[in-house]
Parts: sequence; structure tokens; C-alpha cells
Amino acid sequence: MNLRKLSAHAFATAGALALLLGTAQAQFALDSRFTDSDGDLLADIPTEASELVDPDTLVFAYTPVEDPAVYAGVWEGFLEHLSEVTGKEVQFFPVQSNAAQLEAMRAGRLHISGFNTGANPIAVACAGFRPFAMMAAKDGSFGYEMEIIVPGDSEATEVEDLRGGQIAFTQETSNSGFKAPSAILASEFDMAAGEDFEPVFSGSHDTSILGVANNDYPAAAIANSVKTRMVERGAVEADATKVVYTSQTFPTTGYGTVYNLTPELQEKIREAFMSFPWEGSKLAEEFGKSGEEQFIDISFKDDWSVIRQIDEANGVSYSCQ
Repeated sequence: MNLRKLSAHAFATAGALALLLGTAQAQFALDSRFTDSDGDLLADIPTEASELVDPDTLVFAYTPVEDPAVYAGVWEGFLEHLSEVTGKEVQFFPVQSNAAQLEAMRAGRLHISGFNTGANPIAVACAGFRPFAMMAAKDGSFGYEMEIIVPGDSEATEVEDLRGGQIAFTQETSNSGFKAPSAILASEFDMAAGEDFEPVFSGSHDTSILGVANNDYPAAAIANSVKTRMVERGAVEADATKVVYTSQTFPTTGYGTVYNLTPELQEKIREAFMSFPWEGSKLAEEFGKSGEEQFIDISFKDDWSVIRQIDEANGVSYSCQ
């Protein structure tokens, strides 16, 4: 998979969408309370001991989903492994929204997290998030596609058929749930939110998929990896939805730590991700449904460049107020 190529038209500024997304900034920048001396676009780990934290209990969160309790069980074995490697107690923190997840890390209540593709840049810029890992297939390939889906019995067969109707998005921070489809709808199909379609927000990919399957939404933009896992575990029937648009491949959820954990603890946490035994685990059972079977190293600067370009095209502002 080539994750770093995206046709130029997908980066066209999304006109009316700028009103929804805020004022554009010339380039990605960290909040003023962080430094980046090595130019990797991540907040530096503090050098003053007084600025470092070494909590007795580590708090971990996975990106918001419809039913966090399901994923608490999925991550249980991994968190036990994380506890063994770090020597710390580990607590699963179920988050209901990207905003709550970001605020928890900014406030020092969240130490380790998986932020979804679109939320990674703002988490890095505003919360001091330092992503270092991503799930991948055995051959090292990774990524997912944004799909625009409609009910299985819908008469719509292409995006143009959605003009004048309603399209469900997840949250403003989501890449496949809002940012990418917004840019694509504007640039490829000349469809502006509020003029050519009515945008609504469901809160999560799970909710959007179920909403389309149950005819609550006539269309929705979603990550196909989430849909694949839902179909595999029987949460939705495969023929309950159909696809009218598929994007190029994007990177998936990025996993990492808050910047001010001690360097030794951050290294142990990274070690736990890379040494986790996937075979027979609940993590493998769930994420193997979408072809993910290991953690691999990532570079926010390189692997998220396409996402930052989409943000720039959409006029996203990384305001950390």
C-alpha cells in the first residue's frame, strides 16, 4: 500500500467547509507550551526532572467507539502485558468523544492512548501526544479507506445521487468520518455542506454504520476497517449497507504516550507495544478481522503528512484554547 500519495484535487480548499472548520493556518505547529528542538513535529520530553511524571497507575484509552465496554475486553490482555513490562498498574479509560480524550491528556489524566487518524495532529499539537506505533498486517502493510455508504436497499449508486440529501459524519476531528470526505465532496463533486447536502454528526463510526444499516441516515462517511470488524462480529449484516465511494488508503489509529512521562517509562511502554504476543489474543481476534496482526513503528512527521495536508486544505486550525 502506498500511504503517501494523494491526488492533488483531494487537497482543494473546501470553500463553504472552512466556516465549519475554522481559520486556516500556514503550517502545523505545536502549542506554545511545547518545544520541538529536533524538528520531528513532536513535543520534546522535558529535561528538567521537576517537569516529568512517573505515575503509579497508567491510564490507557482507545479511540471513541459506540460501546467502550466491548473494547475494554478486547484490550484486557494487552493491558496486562503493559503492566508486566512497565511494573505499573494500568487502567482502561472508556472515552465517549475525541474532545474528552484530548482534554484528559491535556489535563494529565491520560498517559497512553490510541488517537484516531484525524485526531492525531490536534492531539500532538495541543495535548503533547507522542505517537510511535500503529497496527499493521504481518507483511507490514497498513491503512484503511474512507467509504461513503448508503443503506443496502437504497436507490443511490453514486455520490451524485446524494446531492440534496443528508450525509452523516462522525466527529469534526475524524479523518475518514469528516475531514477527508468533506474535501473530496467539495473538490471532486462540487458539493458544499449546507448547500448541496445536509451534514449531521453521529459521534462515532459505529453509530454512523448502524444508522445507515437501519435507515436512520441515508448516507454516511466511515472508515471501512470499522465496518469490517462490525460485520465480522455480527454487529451489522454485510448487505445492510453498500458503498458508493472509496478513497485512497490512509494511516490508521496512532498509539503513543503523553510527552512528559519519564524517558525510561516511555521506552518501557513502547517496548510493551512491540513485544506484545498477538497470537491467540483478544486483540488479534478483534483487529485481525481488518487484517491487523502486529504493532509497527511509525513517524508522525512522515506517515501523517497526508492528513496534515487534508487539514490544511479544509482550513483546520489547531487552536489549543
